[in-house]
Amino acid sequence: MTLNGPLASVQDLPAELQSLVDHVDGVTGLPDNILHPPPLLIVISGPSGVGKDTVLQGLQERQMPFHFVVTATSRPKRPTEVHGRDYFFVSEEEFKAMMDGGELLEYALVYHHYKGIPKQQVREAFKSGKDVILRIDVQGAETIRRLVPEAVLIFLAAADLRELMERLIERKTETVADLAKRMATARAEMEKIHLFDYVVLNREDELDATLDQIIAIVKAEHARTHPRQCWL
Repeated sequence: MTLNGPLASVQDLPAELQSLVDHVDGVTGLPDNILHPPPLLIVISGPSGVGKDTVLQGLQERQMPFHFVVTATSRPKRPTEVHGRDYFFVSEEEFKAMMDGGELLEYALVYHHYKGIPKQQVREAFKSGKDVILRIDVQGAETIRRLVPEAVLIFLAAADLRELMERLIERKTETVADLAKRMATARAEMEKIHLFDYVVLNREDELDATLDQIIAIVKAEHARTHPRQCWL
């Protein structure tokens, strides 16, 4: 069988070829897990003061289709923070009850206060098909890597330690002793970068570039030929 001259559309094909087209109409040949990749567990981590909260707020303002997990913490609320939006602020006794009840995906004692990720939030988001974003410290990210090996771990970094110190000073929430401890911790956390899949430099006054890079990472992860399976 030969075709003579150009065709205007598929409808101009001979009958035997037209039946073949009708048979495969809508068939891509791609497996379902590629056409509909499973939701991701995305961790945004990095040293204190690097801008994790600002980055998450920026992603929310762009109305990205993510579920942003609200961390539970036993530390006091800062003046600008809102309960249920920035953190779930609970007493130390309430937090320990959550620990004992197995309600937390991971938790840690950070600068004398507990922080943890409620499991139920993550499971409900996965059931709805949404990617889940966690904002946690490096210690917590290390735990997630062990518990959920297929999680996407993104290390948020400042240009240098001096810039990190300046950001912490601007917060006006730490004593000199606290600043010294946080900087020592930041140095140790930088040595854990090898545990992460990506590093994103969050430069001062370049938030949009940071957000663009994180969004690009998530899109690339959803285009993998072997999608990650992030089960709890």
